[in-house]
Amino acid sequence: MDLENQKRVKDFAEEYGPENVIVILGASEAEASGLAAETVTAGDPTFAGPLTGVSLGLKVYHVCEPEIKDEVDPAVYDEQVSMMEMVLDVDEIISEMTSIREQYCKY
Repeated sequence: MDLENQKRVKDFAEEYGPENVIVILGASEAEASGLAAETVTAGDPTFAGPLTGVSLGLKVYHVCEPEIKDEVDPAVYDEQVSMMEMVLDVDEIISEMTSIREQYCKY
């Protein structure tokens, strides 16, 4: 997660309260999704951005997870995500995201 997005997430959490913020990721690999998820929950593991040492504990999901997919209009999901979903290892992404949520999410 780049430094600008880290700042945005931190600002939203401060403005609205971390219990009211959900981060939805769309990275194409489980490892990249996990790194971004760890950043918004436990803090920036690269020690380079605004979330270094900041444990927000935010809820975080990947757009391909059922919890998010079920909330999106099927036509919009089909148009915007379904083609990419066919080439992703969705099970691996779900496993990675679940692990991060179990370890670090507070809400």
